Amino acid sequence: MTLPYGVFISFEGGEGAGKSSQIARLCATLKSCGIDHIRTREPGGCVEAETLRDLLVRDSHNNWTPKTELMLMNAARHEHLEKVIRPALKDGRWVICDRFCDSSLVYQGYARGMDLSVIEKYRADIVGSTMPNLTFVLDVDPMIGIPRSRGNVHENGQVNQETRFENLEMSFHEKVREGFKKVVLNDPDRCHLIDAHKNQNEVYMDMMSILLQKYPLLSVPKNTPN
Repeated sequence: MTLPYGVFISFEGGEGAGKSSQIARLCATLKSCGIDHIRTREPGGCVEAETLRDLLVRDSHNNWTPKTELMLMNAARHEHLEKVIRPALKDGRWVICDRFCDSSLVYQGYARGMDLSVIEKYRADIVGSTMPNLTFVLDVDPMIGIPRSRGNVHENGQVNQETRFENLEMSFHEKVREGFKKVVLNDPDRCHLIDAHKNQNEVYMDMMSILLQKYPLLSVPKNTPN
């Protein structure tokens, strides 16, 4: 089913919060309902942005300054928006995105100490009005999330190699966690904090309760898909 409008849902949170698992569950639900959707991620989502992703998230000798990191993230975001997100929304498809501009505010702003007004100027220029309709922020203690993330195995069977951020000091990840809480407080209509310490089924049910409140006309099942 293609709706006469696109719905943009983003997932945010610290490393190891379980975003990938919950995104997969949501996409399975949308598919079972016949809702046309795409699953994408940031940085990445298209060939050009995925090239920049390798520079940004792999643990390498690249020691970017916060401002360079922000510019690379926004370069990838611009490509992603122009080539994937906006065309899908225009066609009435749902876009389910693993991270979006809130991550820049948190990682380069709250955690790395960049001036938030500078980050906002980039957001206004690159993102404009193409903000998510709904954002789930999965909250987990980094003492739990970081070991989870380092041990993650991707769908292709490979162990997670994208550990550049995971390998930063724990104080950085504490700032990330607190930064996402501030994002939720500053935009409570769009952003919803989800306790990711719960088991996956409980997290999913919490998310679906919020989704159905926002889109009550959707015949989305409340039970976890098999």
